[in-house]
Amino acid sequence: MLILRVILIFLLAAKLAYAQPLPPTVELALKRAQIPLSAVAAYVQGVDAASPLLVHNAAQAMNPASTMKLVTTYAALELLGPTYVWKTEVYAGGKLQGDTLLGDLILKGYGDPKLTLERFWLLLRKLRALGLREIRGDLVQDRSYFEAVAHDPGKFDAEPLRAYNVGPDALLLNFKAVRFQFVPDAETKSVTVIAEPRPAGLDFSAAVRATGAPCGDWRAGIKAELQSNGARARAAFSGTMPASCGERYWNVSLLAQPDYVYGVFKQLWEELGGTISGGWRDGVAPASARLLATAESASNAELARDINKFSNNVMARQLFLTLGAEMLALPGNRERSTQVVRAWLAQKGLDFPELVLENGAGLSRQERISAEHMGRLLLTAWRSAVMPELLSSLPLVAHDGTLRRRLRFESIAGQAHIKTGSLSDARTLAGYVLDQHGRRRVVVLFINDARAGGGRPAQDALLQWVYEGGAGLGN
Repeated sequence: MLILRVILIFLLAAKLAYAQPLPPTVELALKRAQIPLSAVAAYVQGVDAASPLLVHNAAQAMNPASTMKLVTTYAALELLGPTYVWKTEVYAGGKLQGDTLLGDLILKGYGDPKLTLERFWLLLRKLRALGLREIRGDLVQDRSYFEAVAHDPGKFDAEPLRAYNVGPDALLLNFKAVRFQFVPDAETKSVTVIAEPRPAGLDFSAAVRATGAPCGDWRAGIKAELQSNGARARAAFSGTMPASCGERYWNVSLLAQPDYVYGVFKQLWEELGGTISGGWRDGVAPASARLLATAESASNAELARDINKFSNNVMARQLFLTLGAEMLALPGNRERSTQVVRAWLAQKGLDFPELVLENGAGLSRQERISAEHMGRLLLTAWRSAVMPELLSSLPLVAHDGTLRRRLRFESIAGQAHIKTGSLSDARTLAGYVLDQHGRRRVVVLFINDARAGGGRPAQDALLQWVYEGGAGLGN
């Protein structure tokens, strides 16, 4: 066995010896950004090739930022299946008497990554259509599908109200966010601000004026007072906004998860003509509870597109925990999902000892994978039955998602499906390029450095170089 491992290592080293270094255009872009080559890892290989075409620091463990979503979504597409759906159930915890529930209403969540306001409204509307109007009890929230773990939304970047910092929850509703819509009127020089939703527990006021100034940073003239103690929150906006900016949006997470769910439920339920006399509490749906209605999510393949096209961290966290909960039939947590992913990789013959998974979204300082292993994962995915679903979930360069404005006037436009990642000290990309000769390449580029923000020209240079065939790339 030892001799075999030595032979394999020797063969790998021989293959890498023939791989090219970074192209001059990429090195020049890195030099201009003052990013040392030691902070960069790259890997390029044709999907049908036996060895890599370009290798640079490829074995080095790096922070992949949001490209880690490729690991999570690929694993989920294979393990859960492209047609897997999430459910949210509503139970009666008491006797139904006419249009009145003499007891609690129970909401049971199964980790739906995209239980939006609109879908929740449809679920409640179904309850009203079934005849329920008055609830003489509490709203019980069954969140037991995921293990209860304290989440500090300010831990990552000291921005606890940012919507992307929302933690996972089995009963996550509308990403736990309030969308403030700013609608300026040039004639009246006023700005209407709409809160959607406007949950019970949120105090909201706005007095913003519209100006005739050109649209630049539309938030610059707005003063926002955002306060929250979890159970209650206050949002007040004042100042000015250029009318030329048109409608703009500001997403904020203000209330604690169960308070938000109850507040939105109460708002929508009352708008639908219903009443609820109690508050909220956590609990578990008893076996004796009567199922009233069920909401189903879009398919796993559809949600993978949202996660990768728009780099949705909250949805990726939900998906990651679902892997552990569904495959092990135990409450989802980080350790169980990591165990599931590692076992899945092992079954595919992929040994990634440097892999570190914290939340499966890449919004992390701890997550790690090497460029070579990210490349090997994508090569394996290319031969998978779920390859079409994974490929179509990636942003198409210059056309959609997070890359809709990248390389729009270059020949590579529309010829590459690439997932990017961005942190204060990381700029990354991974995906597939169809070059001008019709050959598909896996491309990975990781930059981990305090000056990584200047690495975009190097990313673009590598993508364009691969698309053009690269100097001497013959297979």
